[in-house]
Amino acid sequence: MKDTSVNRRRFLAKTSIAAAAMACSDLALFAQRRDPFKISLAEWSFNKALFAKQMDHMDFPQTAKSVYGIDAIELVNQFFMNKARDQRYLAEFKKRADGEGVKILLIMCDDEGNLGDPDSKKLAQAVENHHKWAEAAKFFGCHSIRVNAETRGVGTFEEQQKRAAEGLAQLSQYCSKLGLNCIVENHGRLSSNGSWLAGVMKLVDLPNCGTLPDFGNFDLGGGKTYDRYKGVEEMMPYAKAVSAKSNDFDAAGNEIHTDYRRMLRIVMKADYHGYVGIEYEGRKVSELEGVWATKRLLDRIRNEFAG
Repeated sequence: MKDTSVNRRRFLAKTSIAAAAMACSDLALFAQRRDPFKISLAEWSFNKALFAKQMDHMDFPQTAKSVYGIDAIELVNQFFMNKARDQRYLAEFKKRADGEGVKILLIMCDDEGNLGDPDSKKLAQAVENHHKWAEAAKFFGCHSIRVNAETRGVGTFEEQQKRAAEGLAQLSQYCSKLGLNCIVENHGRLSSNGSWLAGVMKLVDLPNCGTLPDFGNFDLGGGKTYDRYKGVEEMMPYAKAVSAKSNDFDAAGNEIHTDYRRMLRIVMKADYHGYVGIEYEGRKVSELEGVWATKRLLDRIRNEFAG
């Protein structure tokens, strides 16, 4: 068995060394300006290192701040799946984040059941399964939990909307008691149809239920995709967070699958000036390099927009 502590130390050492050459100019350029949007870092950007035990969940706040100068993070429950009610573990993580001066914005929740399940008992169980993550998010001082509007593809377009709205309404009401938002990401199948998801929001009609538009998740299944620009535009009126999904970059540093300038104009047009989260998911460069490439692109566009 590999010594995972050694792997983690090597990972942190490598990221720190690589960051030193880039951090000063990148951070100083934007330190004094009021920006049109803020930048956060999603933990999923390091999913390969985390799953391989080369990086530990506990180290994520340090990586965000000391390597990238980012002071706001978005967690993924998969990386501390059995710790939602472990108060000692949560307190230690919060202590580390606070020590770095890093805000924990939200927890992305997966693998807890389908909030639009056609089986009413399973739907109710899925709602209950998310309660512990809402409680953990409250402890961390988050503004939201991110959930999925999965319906298992059963029923008509409208029937699936109604079921998803039912589950989301129940969970949003629970979150409201904790002062939290319950937000939905376009995450495949019907949830990646911007019109469908906007319709779900209208049916829920609760102020703390919203969306987390992701620039890249528009796979409807069956080889079909939804227009990403149209989808983000449809979701932005309900957005309480935004995910800047990135995969590949050209020689000029632009993401080749998404026109970031066009997409961020849509975001700004909706009068959204909150956090835009880096979520690197590519394979052609390392996670370390991919996050840097995404941050530089966002910084450059933010500078252009700020004028």
